[in-house]
Amino acid sequence: MKCTFSCKKINLRDSIKDYTDKKLAKLDRYFRDEPSAAVTFSVEKDHLCSVEITIRSGSTMLRAQKTAPDGDMRSAVDAACGYIERQILKNKTRLAKKLRSESLPTVEDDSYEIVEEKEFDIVRTKRFSVKPMSPEEAILQMNLLDHEFFVFRNNEDSALSIVYKRKAGGYGLIETGEE
Repeated sequence: MKCTFSCKKINLRDSIKDYTDKKLAKLDRYFRDEPSAAVTFSVEKDHLCSVEITIRSGSTMLRAQKTAPDGDMRSAVDAACGYIERQILKNKTRLAKKLRSESLPTVEDDSYEIVEEKEFDIVRTKRFSVKPMSPEEAILQMNLLDHEFFVFRNNEDSALSIVYKRKAGGYGLIETGEE
């Protein structure tokens, strides 16, 4: 697995990077092609160590962000890798088709922009391409990214659509159309 490391507010030793590399290499067995991982280490208030791992393989994106107290970066890495592995196993049957297929679309976070307005406090803007997929694929992608909603283009009618997690359980689908 190709890993890219970045650090925020911390200088990291190579031993932590090597440890993370070994943990992520164990996830290689779930992917047909060689995935790439972006790992961000940071230290937050009260010495909480935080690790964010984003794995991309073909059209699939998996993400986990975990924290650990008292400067224990290894336990944060363990928790994040364990979370990703549980996500893969939880969605194994649905994900197996997706990980093996190269024809499915992906959402790419191309750039981040910081926009400051006095009336509305927009702190970050994400730009990404909206790919055609079925609502079921969009729900799977949303769950893998651990997001509350997911924007996609419905492959049936090319309409912009949104799936979201309902507080009462289940999922919702918002479809756009012309009036």
